[in-house]
Amino acid sequence: MKKGFIAAVITCLGLYANCFGQDIVQTKQYPKSFFRYPLDLPPSTAGSFGELRPNHFHSGLDFKTNGRTGYPVHAAYDGYISRLRVQFGGFGNAIYITHPNGYTTVYGHIERFSAELEQIVRNEQYQQQSFEVDFNLLPFQARVCKDDVIAWSGNAGASAGPHLHFEIRDTETEQTINPQLFGLTIPDRVPPTLGTICIYHLAGGPFSEKTPRQFMAVTGSAGHYRLTKPQVIYASGQTGFGIVATDVNSTSSNHNGIYSIELKLDGTTVYAFAAERFAFDQTHAINAYIDYPVFLSSHRFIQKCFLLPGSKISLYPLSVSRGVINFNDDAVHELEYVVKDIAGNTSSLKLKVKSSPAKTLLAPASTNTTVFHYDRQNEFSNDQVKVVVPAGNLYDDLSFTYATLPEKPGAFSAVHRIHNRFTPINDSYELWIKPDNRIGNYTDKAVIVNTEGVCQGGTYDEGYIKASARTFGDYYIKLDTVPPVIHPLNIKNGSNMARLQRITLKIGDNLSGVKSYAGKIDGKWVLMDWDYKTKLLSYKFDKNTTPGKHIFDLTVTDNKNNISQFTAYFFK
Repeated sequence: MKKGFIAAVITCLGLYANCFGQDIVQTKQYPKSFFRYPLDLPPSTAGSFGELRPNHFHSGLDFKTNGRTGYPVHAAYDGYISRLRVQFGGFGNAIYITHPNGYTTVYGHIERFSAELEQIVRNEQYQQQSFEVDFNLLPFQARVCKDDVIAWSGNAGASAGPHLHFEIRDTETEQTINPQLFGLTIPDRVPPTLGTICIYHLAGGPFSEKTPRQFMAVTGSAGHYRLTKPQVIYASGQTGFGIVATDVNSTSSNHNGIYSIELKLDGTTVYAFAAERFAFDQTHAINAYIDYPVFLSSHRFIQKCFLLPGSKISLYPLSVSRGVINFNDDAVHELEYVVKDIAGNTSSLKLKVKSSPAKTLLAPASTNTTVFHYDRQNEFSNDQVKVVVPAGNLYDDLSFTYATLPEKPGAFSAVHRIHNRFTPINDSYELWIKPDNRIGNYTDKAVIVNTEGVCQGGTYDEGYIKASARTFGDYYIKLDTVPPVIHPLNIKNGSNMARLQRITLKIGDNLSGVKSYAGKIDGKWVLMDWDYKTKLLSYKFDKNTTPGKHIFDLTVTDNKNNISQFTAYFFK
């Protein structure tokens, strides 16, 4: 081991002791006397803060509600309603309360707002003539006190089941913070569970799907773990390590995320991860934290315990040389994993590692590639395609590859292989594809799609169809000339709806997606709810729909401005 490396470890050790003098890894203290639990139920969670989810870290606690909706949701502390949101997916219905102590609480997936808030939301929806609204309120408009009922728990939006999503955010920075650090603890006497270990032979090159990996099985329980087959691990040169780790608490059998991981080399911490707080513009960096290629191929969350150079996220309070260890002294070193949940329950695993130059594994050299650098804007172009990746959107240097594949039936370009899907993108990049001559006057209907059928959108610009893509992969041009589909479920010409509470339809689009819809009764706009799970669009009759004959009209427009319309008269 190099002397310089050890000196760097010793230098950082003082910082580590200052930051983490508690039982858990924590960079600062948070007040524990302000906030109450948002529900009256005994606290039990289905999801933990910082838990690993596809393409994001979970941003709060998911409180269980006994598998049903309708429990009162309380303001966690005094403050004012600063934001209200209704969306098709996401939280569905959400409330934001700004508190005088510098924090903001968030309540998501609620079934319905309190009567006062419901009226505020409805007024905004009718003013904007939109079901989806997201708006701020002034401090004097809707003040609340701790314990006030502000809503009822639900299952709205992109929720997998009834629960309340709860967050505490820093009001100034909007970073989301682990609510359990504020004293909202969940009973927990169960240490984390450790699984597979992965050794990455980096050999000084960028991390990619081609990086050589060794997987090693782990066994153990009650916080004590070891390799299933005890052995010395041989490594040489720059090496990284990864681990599979999950946690449960004493109130639930749900497998949640761990709170912290420390990797120690000969007793000194060289890497730490802690689910303390993060900013939302960092959450996609989960794909730099996990072994993204392995996740795509096997859906396993291997947590890499070394940092990619372009990954910037506040969940890494400590790393020495980015957690990459250089084995080059022929000595046997002890590596130890210390994994904790937020209650301080601890699991550990020790490994023996010996340098072995003869065992060095190198990633195969790439050919016909262009080097993309993570810290600058990168561009690739030829006479058919352009790729522009803004600086900061790659996590590591990349040997970018490109290929042309045969044209698919119904396509208006060849299939362009833009590198491959195993390299994650933090945000998005510009993709330009030149259509073939058959597109004629239909450029306004052209979109870029990938070979999985996912539409990226598209606009015509300087002879190309241009879109923002979030992943590398195989892309081509299609036309969207088909209008959205409207399926009326309980209404047709002449329907007697006197005993019905709602008009219900199902809408959808085959390619570019629904951009907007507008329902009217007797020529006047009415609020129609669109449910994320059932995809049902419905209008609930109110006092404005008087007895007699009425005309219902629905117009649905997709993202390429194809329009469908449904009209029927009915009796109420």
